[in-house]
Amino acid sequence: MIVATAALTDRVAAQPPTQPTTEDRPPIELTPRAAELHRSLLLIDGHNDLPWEVRKRASRTFANLDISQSQPELQTDIPRLRLGGVGAQFWSAYVPGETMRSGSALTQTLEQIEIVHAMLERYPETFELALTADDIERIHAAGKIASLIGVEGGHSIENSLGVLRQLHRLGARYMTLTHNVTLDWADAASGPAVHGGLTEFGEAVVREMNRLGMLVDLSHVSPDTMRHALRVSTAPVIFSHSSARAIADHPRNVPDEILPLVARNGGLVMVNFYSSFVVPESAARDATAAKLRDDLTERLGDADAAEIEVRRWRRENPATRGTIHHVLDHIDHLARTAGVDHVGIGSDFDGVPMVPEQLEDVSTYPLLTQGLLDRGYDESAIRKIMGENLLRVLRGAEAVADR
Repeated sequence: MIVATAALTDRVAAQPPTQPTTEDRPPIELTPRAAELHRSLLLIDGHNDLPWEVRKRASRTFANLDISQSQPELQTDIPRLRLGGVGAQFWSAYVPGETMRSGSALTQTLEQIEIVHAMLERYPETFELALTADDIERIHAAGKIASLIGVEGGHSIENSLGVLRQLHRLGARYMTLTHNVTLDWADAASGPAVHGGLTEFGEAVVREMNRLGMLVDLSHVSPDTMRHALRVSTAPVIFSHSSARAIADHPRNVPDEILPLVARNGGLVMVNFYSSFVVPESAARDATAAKLRDDLTERLGDADAAEIEVRRWRRENPATRGTIHHVLDHIDHLARTAGVDHVGIGSDFDGVPMVPEQLEDVSTYPLLTQGLLDRGYDESAIRKIMGENLLRVLRGAEAVADR
């Protein structure tokens, strides 16, 4: 096991300040101090699904979707990345879990990785591929956005360690063990728990990722898979886009009992911005919809008919959008429970249909810096949360691979 930097005993002395308790929290206003601090730090976001939007909207080519220009239908474009002060970004190579049934998971994943490489080639003045922590710092110092690739879902490797190695050679620097579908070797948070975590092959996947220096991403997996992977991994792990289950009770979030294990491992929970994951009322709505789906499927004996009814219920019971304060609540809780060294940012921009007010797109990150200052975090803690923690974790994985 990797021991967390700065030692766990430091957490008690470095507790973040108490969060506001009033429900009527005013919008955050950016001050010159926060703006200057944000310009000086290295912001690393753990998850952005722009490549899937390029596939879906533009036939996989930036000739049909020029992100050097404003793209108001998206949450990401180059002008807003610059306004948001993004220093490094993990671009998601996501394909639906259903592709493993059609046998197209690997093919589509390779196409998604190619979209990222095409973006780097089309906009070389803005983006450059990063493969290491040193690359991130070098590219950021040159005024470009360091671009990393994360494969979202172990279905992409089609049960092959050789494919895992191939994806690493193509630039992937993390893999989410599952997406929303339980695999032959790992249980997902939203799928049936059939393995009690990882199978023997699942353990081999984690060990091979450690050997390669590829971050093990535990977003989307079940709590048992979280525990199992944390037992097996000798390198720090990440949750690339998850939040705190104690604040919003959603299966995609990280339970409190897992957080001390993350701290002992030296890992990182990167807070997701999706309203259903961060707003308690919206998480409760998702739980009600899931139960309704199960009850209707059992009663009707027709999953498609049940889904139609669930969609109608969702239209009649819309989600609560929430505000930036809800995301800050999750950061606070994770910092208190796991420690400031174990919190990061993983927005999920362009992968979710609803985000909180004042976090509408990639231009809004400076408001998070302001919000953390407003809550009493010092500049050192803010720099860690916004990016330095991810650099440390990546260097930890690289050190394990070197050994």
